[in-house]
Amino acid sequence: MILQTEVHGVFATNSYFYIDDETRHGFLIDAGAQADELLKIINLRGFTIEKILLTHGHFDHIGAIPELQARLNVEVCMQKNGRDYVKNPEWNLSAYFGFDMTLDGVTYFDDFSEITLSANKNFVLKLIPLAGHTTDSAIYYSEKGSVAFVGDSIFLGSLGRVDFPGGDEATLYKNLKEKILTLPDDTVLLSGHSAPTTVGNEKFRPWFR
Repeated sequence: MILQTEVHGVFATNSYFYIDDETRHGFLIDAGAQADELLKIINLRGFTIEKILLTHGHFDHIGAIPELQARLNVEVCMQKNGRDYVKNPEWNLSAYFGFDMTLDGVTYFDDFSEITLSANKNFVLKLIPLAGHTTDSAIYYSEKGSVAFVGDSIFLGSLGRVDFPGGDEATLYKNLKEKILTLPDDTVLLSGHSAPTTVGNEKFRPWFR
């Protein structure tokens, strides 16, 4: 099961629940704001969140983390370069909006780590590094589920911004071509700020041709 919910802080951001139907255990991806709303969904639907996974460390993707850590006692995980963002309010952009946000208690995964539910060892997401929007950007890909949670690297009909700290346009293009557009065409791409799209749709955009 995939459940998308839009949370609202400074910006609107998509958060995703990726849940094993059989056990009701799963992952929460990009808890950007409104911890109470996310907790309400968890409680109403009887979800057990084993890990919170972050696609990158910008504040609009991590804003609800401190409260969720306190309320759920759940592991928060991200790509290993994420430390540069969650420890630096200028890099995570919170400083530019009048507050300084940092995170503690984060687990940093190596590239291409496989993240497995303890309740179902066949329920797996693979962390694929995809620098360009930020140096710590990553996607979480399920080959079995034909889905990738792509953060702000690619959207429906557009690409992630590269004008923030650690952004690099050439790196983003290279990684999108090599790591996303080589996935099967029917792979659904779920982003931080747009409606869903597919690899098949995006590989024929003019900028990739």
